[in-house]
Amino acid sequence: MTPYAAPVRDFRFVLEELLEHGSLALPGFEEASPDLVEAVLEEAAKLAGDVWAPLNASGDRQGCTRRQDGSVSVPDGFIEAYRAYAEGGWNGIGVSEARGGQGLPEVVASAVQEMLHGANMALGLCPMLTAGAIEALAHHGSDEQQATYLPKLVEGTWTGTMNLTEPQAGSDLSKVRTRAVPQEDGSYRLFGQKIYITWGEHDAAENILHLVLARTPDAPEGNKGISLFLVPKYLVEADGSLGERNDVTCASIEHKLGIHGSPTCTLSFGENAGAIGYLVGEQGRGLNHMFTMMNEARHKVGVQGIGVAERACQHAFAYALDRVQGKRPAHRGGGECAISDHLDVRRMLLSMRARTDALRALALYCAAQLDVARHADEEGDRQAAQARAEVLIPVVKAFSTDQAVEIASLGVQVHGGMGFIEETGAAQLLRDARIAPIYEGTNGIQALDLAGRKLQRDGGRALGGLIDEVEGTARALCAAPGLAPLGEALAAGAADLTAALAVLLEQGGDPERGPDAVQAYATPFLSLAGHVLCAWQMGRSALAATAARQAGSDDPGRPDPFYTTKLASADFALRQWLPVGRAQRAVIEAGMESLVAFEPGAQ
Repeated sequence: MTPYAAPVRDFRFVLEELLEHGSLALPGFEEASPDLVEAVLEEAAKLAGDVWAPLNASGDRQGCTRRQDGSVSVPDGFIEAYRAYAEGGWNGIGVSEARGGQGLPEVVASAVQEMLHGANMALGLCPMLTAGAIEALAHHGSDEQQATYLPKLVEGTWTGTMNLTEPQAGSDLSKVRTRAVPQEDGSYRLFGQKIYITWGEHDAAENILHLVLARTPDAPEGNKGISLFLVPKYLVEADGSLGERNDVTCASIEHKLGIHGSPTCTLSFGENAGAIGYLVGEQGRGLNHMFTMMNEARHKVGVQGIGVAERACQHAFAYALDRVQGKRPAHRGGGECAISDHLDVRRMLLSMRARTDALRALALYCAAQLDVARHADEEGDRQAAQARAEVLIPVVKAFSTDQAVEIASLGVQVHGGMGFIEETGAAQLLRDARIAPIYEGTNGIQALDLAGRKLQRDGGRALGGLIDEVEGTARALCAAPGLAPLGEALAAGAADLTAALAVLLEQGGDPERGPDAVQAYATPFLSLAGHVLCAWQMGRSALAATAARQAGSDDPGRPDPFYTTKLASADFALRQWLPVGRAQRAVIEAGMESLVAFEPGAQ
């Protein structure tokens, strides 16, 4: 597999020229500076490229092993790579200094996360889940729980998991049946089974803290009867030392399409006396508390998809530049050439690059909104940013991961027959990427969250505010020399999204057919929104790249290749990729009658 080089230059472009390091101006980040951020990105790139990335292919081949006693070993080198990450303080990069972290903005933490997932997605899943556990305990844990567990999680010497679904439940968590029986000392004993638990058992950390959804004996049916419990792999003594092994066992590890280096486990709680657990937050509000963890995870799954897409880009570009096959047309000199000279291959390469850059810019824009929501002085600013982030998170999660699968698939296509051969590494990236549209809520669920809960709740106001900004960028492009065609394309996309939003709000608000309308239009609407919002970011990129060139970034007669590529990517994104997404308006306006009439059992 081609060596991985983190896209530090593009991170700097987004943070410095698109976001203008706005997060650093927020309260709490006074000690951070652009120079510090650049140094952090450079060091993270070394960890990702030199330590994590070389283990990606070998980890995929070796996979994980479950022993007879239920313990699980991870691939060779993973323990050392994870410890290098933890000992470097990377696990706490986005955690406040008061909790022992580095106290850097979410935009910086997200950039580092992308590097790690691009280098080694299977290994990157471990700290991603731990970050979610930190968020959940920081918001909902008791003072005692925070004092006992958070320092170790922030250090990375202990890791965290999220235990939601069960064999009979799937995505319907109202069917969770794991029991939590109260004990006289205030603890609980848990009995049940959880499936698809990422890094649920492993030998890379001293302890694992499982956050588990379960029901108390007198809990009502449905979502309101679910509570959240913390169940350590090893019980923790009063002095903080590790005690006896808890009654939680890895019953099996899944044999998966991809991410073979990540131990995905079925966990059994209470095969003997019961797994000792502790209530987190309020009884009966487990789903509410878990959503704190899930929102963190959903944004990071989108970032994860972008990381794999970037790796697929680098892999495909390297192959296309090296593989000699065919000849150039006579008007371009003729003669044998690398396949990168063929315009159809260039179309695939530029499509991969433009989409990956657009997805990255949107994910980091969303992270910047999270920074404002958490740190801005004014309550109104915090609320507005939170509303935007809540609309953007399902788009970042679903659209980025859907696109990552397409980008990785294009990477296989660029390789031709060699892409279908495991030894080249292109197939692994496609296999790994395929899980991201499924976990942390399938992408269909993300679309329903956006089209149903988020847009119906505020009548589309938060998204409408974003569309206003898209239209502003379109006007700026139309006024900029040479960029008017991009502005016209973006304005057309904004008009399509506005029209589709009106249909969704009107039909989704119908008392009788509203639920069907939301179900029918959710996925095409999210795709349309993703295309338009990503095109918006590429429009902003075109303006920034043009301004940089006008300010003297180019030597006379020697255009800066970064900005040249950025402008080509922006042109492709707005004039060749956006039209594909704009077609989703026609899908929505076509109505839902065929879906309602279709009877799958009548084939």
